[in-house]
Amino acid sequence: MHHEYMDFITHIKKLTGIDLSLYKEAQMKRRLISLYEKKGYKSFGAYYQAIQKDSAALNEFLDRMTINVSEFYRNAKRWEVLEKKILPRLLSSSRKLKIWSAACSTGEEPYTIAMVLSNLVSLSQIEIQATDIDENVLARAKMGVYPARSLNEVPGHMKAKYFIKEGDFYKVADEIKRTVTFKKQNLLADRFDSGFDLIVCRNVLIYFTEEAKHTLYNKFSESLKEDGVFFVGSTEQIFNPASYQFDTEDTFFYKKQSGKFILSAGKKG
Repeated sequence: MHHEYMDFITHIKKLTGIDLSLYKEAQMKRRLISLYEKKGYKSFGAYYQAIQKDSAALNEFLDRMTINVSEFYRNAKRWEVLEKKILPRLLSSSRKLKIWSAACSTGEEPYTIAMVLSNLVSLSQIEIQATDIDENVLARAKMGVYPARSLNEVPGHMKAKYFIKEGDFYKVADEIKRTVTFKKQNLLADRFDSGFDLIVCRNVLIYFTEEAKHTLYNKFSESLKEDGVFFVGSTEQIFNPASYQFDTEDTFFYKKQSGKFILSAGKKG
């Protein structure tokens, strides 16, 4: 049984990029056995054969394996503000924006950014960097296949335009997938790229200590261009934005202050 489980793990990694050995073995094994028995399979080998042949079986397996709480267009009103107010201002000074989705999880967020932006510029002008610390969620993000419940807030015309239905699941269209580059990154330990017009980091910072948040707000602020925007989740209001060189542009949107007054103040000393 152990050998068969190890073979299964190896095959799944080759097929999907997801490494099940990163999860606790006893727990994962129990979960998988109950899943394949429910489906009427007698062994890991038989179950893998089915997954390999049938995309519906593969999608269902992936959905059961990973806890996916993310959604497209989560808190839809905020995405409307991004499209109607924030992006038009950013695009008025540059038609090609440098964008980062930080702690992007299984990819719903960067793909949503691409869809929203596609209403304003052509897809060929969209390039989004997306990072996360977890290789398994990045592998899921690159596949771009999601259960119907993740699409609850997606506007109907966008669903029709950018998703392909596969059984009970939806696959993100290749032209949207091409706009996003996924990469592994540890927010606290790794250095950040700079010169961003927009950084989106939502529903992640709530899991960090106050001290870690302080460090990250400073790092995000330094990574933004002047007048660039930091977009946070609906439980993550920054109560002292000015101490990170931010002005509140709208609820949950923070604009990087221009540094001119800091330079002139510095010269006097």
